[in-house]
Amino acid sequence: MNDVSPVFAYDFAASPCGGLATRVRGAAVVMRASGALWLQAERALIVADLHLEKGSSYARRGQMLPPYDTRETLARLEAEVAATDAAVVILLGDSFHDRTSEERLALDDADRLRTLARGRRLIWVIGNHDADGPQTLPGETADELSLCGLILRHEPRPGAQPGEVAGHLHPAAKVRSPRGTVRRRCFVTDGERAILPAFGAYAGGLNVRDRAFAGLFIRPPLAGALGPARVRAVGWRQLTDD
Repeated sequence: MNDVSPVFAYDFAASPCGGLATRVRGAAVVMRASGALWLQAERALIVADLHLEKGSSYARRGQMLPPYDTRETLARLEAEVAATDAAVVILLGDSFHDRTSEERLALDDADRLRTLARGRRLIWVIGNHDADGPQTLPGETADELSLCGLILRHEPRPGAQPGEVAGHLHPAAKVRSPRGTVRRRCFVTDGERAILPAFGAYAGGLNVRDRAFAGLFIRPPLAGALGPARVRAVGWRQLTDD
């Protein structure tokens, strides 16, 4: 990916919500500033890597973090559902940080997830952190699913995977300019497949120039870097290593 195509070679446009409208394998999507992907044709909201109860998981191991990550993550998810009036909410794996996270959910947080599922489909795609799926919460579970010609799964598969939408890698874009350096969570896509940023409050980010991304894209990808209210398109040659 050293031979860089300019950003304007990609099919994308600013969306009224502050996101970037583009296409993945022909399917129209919007990369929203929250880190959620919106699929208007199905009124489907897709988020990856919530890592609910990561704070309590770390606390059990003696690393004390403020125990508010689940509350913040669910508040942002609720806001996205309300803003889009989503008919389908797809959680793209690693929704829980570990296999006992569901047991540690506060009662009001569990109730918020139940409320979220009312009147719409809630689909839990299985990830590597939550391979058992939810045990007491509503919704459907799936290893992967197809929607509008896209294949939604947690972990991206190696090599060419046209139409794949995945999470797992927690992509982040680092941009250096004369005014300083900025590092943001980001979407990353080459128009054939897309990897979503982690949605969870305590989920970290892996630089898209890391070798974990090597070989996933057929051309230098575009990063959709998340800002407070908008997504900015960043071309490959504008990105830098950590």
